Amino acid sequence: MQNQQGQMHQNMHTGNVPQQMNHGGHEVFDVHELLSGTIDTLNQYMLLRQHVKDQELLDILDRQYKFIQDEYNITVECFKTGQDPSKRTQSYKMKQDNDFVYGLKATQPKKPIQSVSEITDECISSCMLGAVKSGASLKTMVALEVTNPVVRRVLADSVPNCIEMAYEISIYQNKHHYYQVPQLAQQDMEQLLNSYAPAQGQPQPPNNNITH
Repeated sequence: MQNQQGQMHQNMHTGNVPQQMNHGGHEVFDVHELLSGTIDTLNQYMLLRQHVKDQELLDILDRQYKFIQDEYNITVECFKTGQDPSKRTQSYKMKQDNDFVYGLKATQPKKPIQSVSEITDECISSCMLGAVKSGASLKTMVALEVTNPVVRRVLADSVPNCIEMAYEISIYQNKHHYYQVPQLAQQDMEQLLNSYAPAQGQPQPPNNNITH
C-alpha cells in the first residue's frame, strides 16, 4: 500500500501495511489519550455554558467550542483512515486585540467553591484556559510520536490554534482583572533584555594539519 507521497509502508513481519493501519503502537495510544482529552474539553465547555453571565465570554466559549469540535472531527477522520481528511484544518481567529494591562490590583484570596451557585465568569474562564493550555501541551507531545504523516500534520497545525485560544481567554481575563500580569522593575528588565547578543560567524572546520 502506498501513502500520499508514493512511499510503500511495510511491516517487517506481515508485509504491506494498509493505509488505515499506518500508525505506530505508541501513536495509537497517544492519539487515543488526546481524543479523550478533547472530548473532556468539549464536555467541560458544555457544562460550563449554562453558568456564563457575560455575553462576551459566552461568545468566546461558543466560537471555541465549534472550532474544537471541528478539529476533533478532522483528527478522528484522518486517524481512522490514515489519509487526508475531507476538510482542511483551519486557523483560529480571535476577536480581541492583544493589549495587556500590566500591574497588580488587590483582590480577595482565591479558594475552591463550595457550591454550584458560586461559579463565576472568572471561574469559568479559568477552567477554559486550563483546558486549552493542556491541549496545546498534549498535542505537541503526541505529534512528536506520530508516524502517520497526515495525523502528524493535523496535530501540528492544531497547536497554534490552542495557543491562540488560550491567548484570547487570557486577554479576556486580564481585562476583567482575573489574569493579572506583574512586571519586573525597569532596571532588572533592561538588564535581562540586554543579556544576549546575536551569534556571528560560521563554525570552523577542525584543524587536521596538526603535526606530532
